[in-house]
Amino acid sequence: MTIVLFWALVLGLFALASRLGARLNLIPIVSQLLLATFAIPLLMLLLVEPRWQLTGAQLVAPTWLKTLYGLSFAVVLGHILSDVIDVRLDPQSLKVAVPSFCVPFLCGVGCAMWLLPASSGLSTIALGLVFAITAIPVLYLYLNHIGYPPHATRRLVQTAILIDLACWGLFGLAQGSLHLSSLVVPLLLACVPLLLRLPQIRQPPVYGAVFFVLLMLAEHYRLNALIVGIGYLLCMNALRQPFALPLSTASFKALQHFLAIPLILTFGIVQINIHSAIGELGGLNLIALVVLPIVSKLLGNWIGLRWAAPSFPGAVRWKEALLLNIRGLSEIVFLNLLLQQGLISPSLYFALMLMSLIATLLPALLGMNRPLDLQDVKTLEKETLCQ
Repeated sequence: MTIVLFWALVLGLFALASRLGARLNLIPIVSQLLLATFAIPLLMLLLVEPRWQLTGAQLVAPTWLKTLYGLSFAVVLGHILSDVIDVRLDPQSLKVAVPSFCVPFLCGVGCAMWLLPASSGLSTIALGLVFAITAIPVLYLYLNHIGYPPHATRRLVQTAILIDLACWGLFGLAQGSLHLSSLVVPLLLACVPLLLRLPQIRQPPVYGAVFFVLLMLAEHYRLNALIVGIGYLLCMNALRQPFALPLSTASFKALQHFLAIPLILTFGIVQINIHSAIGELGGLNLIALVVLPIVSKLLGNWIGLRWAAPSFPGAVRWKEALLLNIRGLSEIVFLNLLLQQGLISPSLYFALMLMSLIATLLPALLGMNRPLDLQDVKTLEKETLCQ
């Protein structure tokens, strides 16, 4: 009963944080990241562990909770992959995406060899991908929140899509190549759209519902959910079968906002002992894991934006570099995946979670959270169309 009370309290706190954040002009995921990084550890230290006598392992042990987590994982990962997979290649976005991915990826691989010399090859690659990833949903929401010009918004979001597609795809292939036997079942599950075509099933919501069910099964049985998800959507594209959510857009967003995202953020945090995590890493390593991903990503973004043509007349490259450094939900889902599979330690998870929060807050801290002037936006759009 106490465990149920804890999770009900957590969901209530996330809902409250989102409402308070909206009054401070923060987008919901930023409020949720702040709560998960600072308030949840305090709740554990001051109430749950000393008074309720519950550990993080006990809080995530119930079967019903693992089922809810599997649902949340499928909802969030499925939504990210459905955004990532349907991308039309734009040469200018590709010019930005290549250095924006390669520079932080190589820095992350080097950082793993320096700070974590005993880590496996897959862990090294995974850390490089964590350095490189950009949060598509958070970036899109942020750009809309500040009224960024639509043409420039499309380019930045497509750049993030290309980066995340590379991250998710490379990790899925790297993981599968090490365990070929574990590659067969996910690939077979990815071919389910072919089976659905046999009885002439063409309703998009049916394909969407089966997609999320397969992701839940993959997470539950520790199969490669990335290969299942990416392969399934590629198979649908080959069949020219449109994808649709099994629920209405409003219901799906509510499920993500009030259940899936809070559960995913809290699930990893409650299992971390903050004191031992900081002590295990050491102050220098903690600073390096917070600073190096941000600096290397900003450098890669800057190189890419210098290589590509300006997204609109008067575009400020350093601001766009900061925007492409936004992390958030995509990175947290990726970190949870790595933590569950034992590819990163709890201390590393905490450091990278802190890095993700700082990177996501940087644009707002530097005064980029104010909406652009409507007249300026219209002028910029006209100038862009005339070019």
